[in-house]
Parts: sequence; structure tokens; C-alpha cells
Amino acid sequence: MTFALPELPYPREALEPHMSRETFEYHYGKHHKAYVDMANKLIVGTEFENASIEDVIKKSSGKLFNNVAQIWNHTFFWHCLTPSQAAPGKKLTDALVKTFGGIEDFKKQFTEAAIGTFGSGWAWLVKKSDGTLAIVSTTGAGNPMTNGDTPLLTCDVWEHAYYIDYRNARPTYLEHYWSLVNWEFVEKNLS
Repeated sequence: MTFALPELPYPREALEPHMSRETFEYHYGKHHKAYVDMANKLIVGTEFENASIEDVIKKSSGKLFNNVAQIWNHTFFWHCLTPSQAAPGKKLTDALVKTFGGIEDFKKQFTEAAIGTFGSGWAWLVKKSDGTLAIVSTTGAGNPMTNGDTPLLTCDVWEHAYYIDYRNARPTYLEHYWSLVNWEFVEKNLS
């Protein structure tokens, strides 16, 4: 298996003013690319050489896990964002109302989880194996698939995701994040 830096689903400046092209130059062009390059070096000669990226995430550990999970997490994150946001569809809205009380209640709880993630990590909306929804936070390269959960939405809260645009103001980054969420992608993941 060889990992490749995936194409972005939109131009690097498409998410301005909420996420700058400069952020993309570093976040995608340097950080994401570095995970790809390192994973390609680390996987050679391992039992995971011909495994799917999901299997590597679920079964590996250490440096290999960290780099491969970060490839998957970032690729997923880019698809969670869109320059042309639409409202959540009925199925997703109903699920968010049932679990969290409403879309605004969900956003508040998710934002709290993202802001409250200590250090570097990710906030996730996941579907549990029993079909229920939950908000989880992972640190480092953590991915909910390792616990049997299905990721539906994520927010990268590593400082490189927002420091250029918002410095250390993670709450401000989260305010802008909601203007970019790709609800169609989230609903597709729910199905």
C-alpha cells in the first residue's frame, strides 16, 4: 500500500474568510503531507503493507498508527467542510433532535467538547454500534473507529488547524467552523 495526499474537494482559498489559504498551505500542504510521507516509510515491511487504511488504524500502534490515523482524520476533516453550506437534511435533523434536543443544542455540546479537548486532538460526532449518536473527543491522532464507532463529523483541534487565522482562540475557530460544516457529507455518513 502506498498512501497519497488526496486532492482537496475545493480550492485552497474556497473556505475564506473562515479558513485562509495560508492555513491550507501549512495544514494540508505541510502537516497532512508529512503524515503521508512518514506513513509510506513506516509501513514498508510490516504486516500492514497490504492492509486497508481502516485496518491499519484499527490494528496498529505507535508511529505507524499516529501517521496513518492522521492521514484518515485529515482527509475526513476536509470533506466535513464546504464552501457552499446547506442546512442539515431531515434524517440528520431528526437524529440530532432525538439525541441532543436540536441542532443548536448539538452545536453547543459539540463546541464544548472541541474546546474542552486538552491539547491536540479531534472532536467527533459518531454513530455507535447500536445506532445511537454521541459526541466524543480524541487526543493526538485518536480515531473513534478504534472503539467500533462510525465517524460522521469531525473538527480538528490541533493548533495547526487554526493558529494562523485565530492564534490561540480555539472558541473563535469553532464559531467559524459552523459556517463551513458540510451537512450533506454528515448525513451521507449517517446512512
